[in-house]
Amino acid sequence: MIFVFDLDGTICFNGESLSYEMREALDVCIQHGHEIIFASARPIRDLLPVLPKRYRHFRMVGGNGAFTFENGKMHVRTFTPNLVLKIKRLIEKYHLTYLVDSDWDYSYTGEVQHSIFRNLDPEKRAENKSLDELKMITKIVLFTTTDEIKHNLSHLPVQIYEHGRENLLDISPLGIHKMNGLNQLGIQSGEFIAFGNDQNDLELFRNATYSVCVGEHAMKEYATISIKKENVPATIKNISDYAKHYNEALKT
Repeated sequence: MIFVFDLDGTICFNGESLSYEMREALDVCIQHGHEIIFASARPIRDLLPVLPKRYRHFRMVGGNGAFTFENGKMHVRTFTPNLVLKIKRLIEKYHLTYLVDSDWDYSYTGEVQHSIFRNLDPEKRAENKSLDELKMITKIVLFTTTDEIKHNLSHLPVQIYEHGRENLLDISPLGIHKMNGLNQLGIQSGEFIAFGNDQNDLELFRNATYSVCVGEHAMKEYATISIKKENVPATIKNISDYAKHYNEALKT
């Protein structure tokens, strides 16, 4: 069985690396013969540093589906130049602060105290460039949730995830989401178990054969079960054990 894990707020918290208990649970899952895929809003650049080295060769989905990582190679899908131009005009008109990611480098004008900035390029392998210097735009975060901005964006072919607690809009090209990223890796609906916690995990929950929502998020109504974060390691072990025996029964 394939297990798909979101990172922030699901198996790692406050931007920190995976805990010992979480790593132990993932190792048990692997020992039971399951494949683990990480699917995050983070670009691959920021996803890898929070993972132990033994997990860094796994298949991954980053940037809510804009990035896929397989066999050590990263594949990227981007906004069209015309769409980037329209969002740039919106940024300039309303004097918005933002994080714009390219295939590797980025442009950031938000506050340095923001949690997004604390998790941004932790290994300092990329460069914070001006927006005009970025050529391949993969994901845009606007630090606002005002109705006027959302109304303007609603006329564009984009996928929007609102994070009210962080006061931001996370924007991808229309049709690019985590499930779409899994499709790019050859994984179809009903072929995986999903763990997530937020709006950008909705398509995973809808397409998983079994899904777990971590925390009291509105998305829990789309998941099979919801649990508290302290119960995540035990739940991973229990489900991976059940899936192992289920697969063995199918073979007999």
